[in-house]
Amino acid sequence: MNPFETRLLGNTGIKIPSLGFGGAPLGELFEKVEHLQAIETLDEAYASGIRYYDTAPWYGHGLSEHRLGNLLHQKNRHEFILSTKVGRVYRPFKGDPVLFDGSPWVGGLPFEWNFDYSAAGFERSFLDSTMRLGLNQIDLLVIHDLDRSYHGKSVSNKLQELETGMEWLKMMKNSAAIQAFGAGINDIEMIPLFLEHFELDFFLVAMPYTLLNQEPLEDIFPECERRGIGIIIGSPYASGILASGSKEESKYGYAAASEEMRKKVQSIEVICEDHGVPLKAAALQFPLAHPQVSSVIPGALRAAQVNENLEMLKIHIPLEFWVELKQTGLLHPEAPVA
Repeated sequence: MNPFETRLLGNTGIKIPSLGFGGAPLGELFEKVEHLQAIETLDEAYASGIRYYDTAPWYGHGLSEHRLGNLLHQKNRHEFILSTKVGRVYRPFKGDPVLFDGSPWVGGLPFEWNFDYSAAGFERSFLDSTMRLGLNQIDLLVIHDLDRSYHGKSVSNKLQELETGMEWLKMMKNSAAIQAFGAGINDIEMIPLFLEHFELDFFLVAMPYTLLNQEPLEDIFPECERRGIGIIIGSPYASGILASGSKEESKYGYAAASEEMRKKVQSIEVICEDHGVPLKAAALQFPLAHPQVSSVIPGALRAAQVNENLEMLKIHIPLEFWVELKQTGLLHPEAPVA
C-alpha cells in the first residue's frame, strides 16, 4: 500500500492521506516522552511526508496539542490536514503541579477538565485548541468520548446537550472555519445513536475495527456508506497489542490485555510467521482494505516508530495470509482484504 495515497473522506470532498499521525502517545499515555524526543518524532514524521495529524485536548491535558503546534505552526498551512476534538473544557489546576493526578496519562500538563457538549463548551474548547496549536484553522473537528464508557446512563442527557453543540458545528462548517465534523467512537453501539439523531461527515473509530474486532462490518459500515459518512481508524494497533504482540504486559483497549485476547493474538502471530508477514503490517493494512475507510492514524513515541509505520504499509501481504485468517475463524469471513 502507498502510505501517501489520498482518499476521499465520505462525501466531504476532502482528501486525506491513508496514513496519518495519531497524537495520543505524545500526550504521555503509557510513558513519559522527553520534549526533545517529541520534537524529533514529529520532525521525522513531517520530513517523511506524513501530512495528516490528529490530536485532542484530552491527550496529556493539552500537551499533545502543544507539541503538535510546535511543529505545525511553522509549516505551510495548505500542506497538511489537522484534526482535533471538542467535548472537554479545561482550567488550570489550582494546587501544586507536583500533586496533580492526570491519570490515565502518566505525564501531561496540570489542567483539570469537565465534559461540555454544548455550543458554548465547543466554542471554548475550539478557541483553546487554536491557541495551544498556534493555528487559526482546524480542518476536521471531532466530538470526543460521548459514549457509555465515559457517561454510562447519562449518555441520553449528553446527546441532548449536544443539540446546541451540533448547531455550532454546522455554523462553523458553513462559515468555512472548519471543513468537516464528526464523532470519535470507542463504543461501536454509539454510532447508531449518532446516526439516529444527527448528521455527521465522518466517524473516527478507535478500537472497534481492527484485526481483533470487525463488529461494524455487517450493519454499521454499510449504513455509513449509504449516507456518505467517512471512516477514519484510530488506534489500529488496538492501543498496543497489535504492535507489541502477545507478551504478558501488552495493552488492549487502553488496559492490560486479557488472557483470551493474548491467545487470539498468539494465533494470529503463528499465521503471520507462516506467511512472513509482520503483525504490525497486517494491523495497519487491514482497515485500509475497507472502501469506506479513508485513513489509519497510528501513534509514535519516537522517530524510528514513524519510519516503521511507513514501512509496514509498504510491505506486500499475500492473499493466502488473509484467507487463512478467515478459514481459522480469526477474521470475519466478509471482511474486505487487500
